[in-house]
Amino acid sequence: MTLRELLEQKTQKYPQKTFLYFKELRVSYKQMDELANRIGNGLRAIGVQKGDKVCLLLPNCPEFIHSWFGALKIGAVTVPINPMFKADEIQYIVDNSDAATIITLPRFKEAIQKIKPQCSKLKNIIMIGQEKEEEGITPFSRLLDSPSSPPDVRLGEQDDAAIIYTSGTTGYPKGVILTHKNYLTNAYQLVQAAKMTEKDNFLCILPLFHVNAQIVTTLSPLYAGGSMTLLEGFSPKEFLPALSKYKATAFSGVPTVYAILNSLPNAESFDLSSLRFCICGAAPMPVEVFQTFEKKYKAFILEGYGLSEGTCASSVNPLEGKRKIGSIGVPLVAQDMKIVDDNGKEPPSGQVGEIVVKGENVMKGYYKNPTATKEALKGAWLHTGDLGYKDEEGYFFIVGRKKEMIIRGGENIYPKEIEEVLYKHPAIQEAAVVGIPDKMWGEEVTAFIVLKEGKSLPEPEFFAYCKEHVADFKCPRKLVYRQSFPKTATGKIQKAKIIEDYCKQAGIDPKATFAAKK
Repeated sequence: MTLRELLEQKTQKYPQKTFLYFKELRVSYKQMDELANRIGNGLRAIGVQKGDKVCLLLPNCPEFIHSWFGALKIGAVTVPINPMFKADEIQYIVDNSDAATIITLPRFKEAIQKIKPQCSKLKNIIMIGQEKEEEGITPFSRLLDSPSSPPDVRLGEQDDAAIIYTSGTTGYPKGVILTHKNYLTNAYQLVQAAKMTEKDNFLCILPLFHVNAQIVTTLSPLYAGGSMTLLEGFSPKEFLPALSKYKATAFSGVPTVYAILNSLPNAESFDLSSLRFCICGAAPMPVEVFQTFEKKYKAFILEGYGLSEGTCASSVNPLEGKRKIGSIGVPLVAQDMKIVDDNGKEPPSGQVGEIVVKGENVMKGYYKNPTATKEALKGAWLHTGDLGYKDEEGYFFIVGRKKEMIIRGGENIYPKEIEEVLYKHPAIQEAAVVGIPDKMWGEEVTAFIVLKEGKSLPEPEFFAYCKEHVADFKCPRKLVYRQSFPKTATGKIQKAKIIEDYCKQAGIDPKATFAAKK
């Protein structure tokens, strides 16, 4: 089956049911399918062929979803782009992906025109909200004037569906190639894990250019015959009213979202009785944040783990049965996960190693990057670069990224372990522990913290707290207060940026290597 067939099958079963809620807009399954057909036929009319790359430079809006399905209807490959990117970042993705077409908004016109001469294959610029044709620019409305009949294109489940560019924490972003089979497999796995039904309505607050929003809050409810409610983004002021108004049964967020929701006053004044469960992924969830949220909102958190190279999700704590707070649960149905050491061997239970994943959700490879593909895919196993361990009952625990592991005086230190302790302190809102280059120790454990509003935490009190709860060799030796942290569009704290900014201010070379990384 393909993504096109999924939409068409669900449309036949639920033609008049609302699939998409956006502000006051209601879009039924039938309307969405017809819009996708029109857009697909319109793209073909301007020369887009099967296999061509179509960039989506759009914020959260219905047109993103319609265009995404429209491109997929004709076998084009979607390339979502973060709308927060600047011209140079947009240029890299458009050029690297060999994109022939970009669908965007007038606010990006200047940036697109600036980069177009450097993007040799870019022919079609499609502008939403522009009615008149200009040289080189096609109004989006022209696509909508196309026939609503299904495009005459033959598709297969192994056809490429998307190229998802990673956040680029190490050099330029890499393009993850995902097939129709990858998407459908992972959507089905999440439907099974969360026991989704046609009664579910998923509130989408994460950006649609990210696989979390595409899989968890778009395709999974579609697969289940449910609905999705789209917000333009996460706003603490708008979140609870939206959850109540649309009677959402679930949402997916990153730990930062949950930490913010924990601090919201008057949550009990909203009717959140429809909320069935919440999904947390993208970064490890501090146990303190987890427990505080469930107590305050009376909602069940499904904490999971995954990455774009695995389409989205690979493990989750069971909705029913034994759950271990602080773990990332067990592998999803039809996926394998294990821990391996540097020699590719499985260590004993409880011993830290790299998390590797296998299944039909694993990417095809990195676009035009065979070297990186070979490093990541070894014998059908995806090497994630994440460090973790498995306990005797088969539950997995993540301790951090390989590249984030701190080596102080030859000792391996995992930042997440220390961050868990810091999040338990009543004055700390957010925490990030990193290794700063140090001539004596190789790296020095450094804590960056954001305090809760109205709270204070003097340095002596902070260090005394750490010494009480953390082994001496793991204790932060430096403390830096911050008003906020740099984050990705999905809310992950950008530790590499924190290190870079700190080192720049301190006159330290952030790439200095005094102790070899494993």
